[in-house]
Amino acid sequence: MRFARWVFTGAGVYGVLVILPQLFLEDRISRDNPPAITHPEYFYGFMWVTLAWQFAFLVIGRDPVRFRALMPVAVLEKIPFAVTMYLMVANGRVGAAILPFSTIDVILALLFALSYWRTSGAQLAPNPMGGRPT
Repeated sequence: MRFARWVFTGAGVYGVLVILPQLFLEDRISRDNPPAITHPEYFYGFMWVTLAWQFAFLVIGRDPVRFRALMPVAVLEKIPFAVTMYLMVANGRVGAAILPFSTIDVILALLFALSYWRTSGAQLAPNPMGGRPT
């Protein structure tokens, strides 16, 4: 369980540190990576949803056993972006500078899957007040 805590908490902190500043860099991203962002609704939609997931990772990291059911969904959150970016680089649609971030997402997906596997035998702690385990 300690492994899963470290993985999800680390992923959440890393994600917040990477995503949050980008919310304030639309102009610079457009300038440094032409063509300019022409659909800011997609850009900000992606950034806010991605940021929300970082907080979900932090929640999972607080109690991996309780939130174990979200771990496969967390894997699913990581894989499509990485695969899409690898394909887009291969087709010359985006620059190779995105590959380190795509690779980090693949590594995190593998660590999330490993966390899911390692928490399979863990049990929820009994609720001292009765009722369902917490």
